[in-house]
Amino acid sequence: MSDHLDAPDQSVVPTAAVADIGGAVPVPAHEPPYYAVVFTSVRTADQSGYGETADRMEELVRGVPGFLGMDQAQTPGGLSITVGYFRDAEALAEWRTDVEHRAAQKRGRAEWYERYTLHVAKVERSQAFERSHDGPVRETGQ
Repeated sequence: MSDHLDAPDQSVVPTAAVADIGGAVPVPAHEPPYYAVVFTSVRTADQSGYGETADRMEELVRGVPGFLGMDQAQTPGGLSITVGYFRDAEALAEWRTDVEHRAAQKRGRAEWYERYTLHVAKVERSQAFERSHDGPVRETGQ
């Protein structure tokens, strides 16, 4: 078992999920199929320049046609999880091969990450739930 699971509070603490709605909310369910890219990481102690680069990567990925959104969370023990959603393989390939993104990946391996994993999955089913405080509960998806 990883060290990050030994933190006193093992709940997942949402960070600013990338959404146009104020606050931390999950990316809405989309009509399948689409792709989910799961990036799980543990970072180094020295994060010099990380925040600026992360902000720039968010700006860039939002410009990729077919980018659907991103969810982010971090455990108190330091495990970070980012899930990016892309409409199709072409959108994913455009992001994967972006020159600035490739340079940021290289710098990340050299400076910011102790370890990471990357998983790419084709989403075949997508469902959402949202509690309504003013009316009926809303569910979408299959």
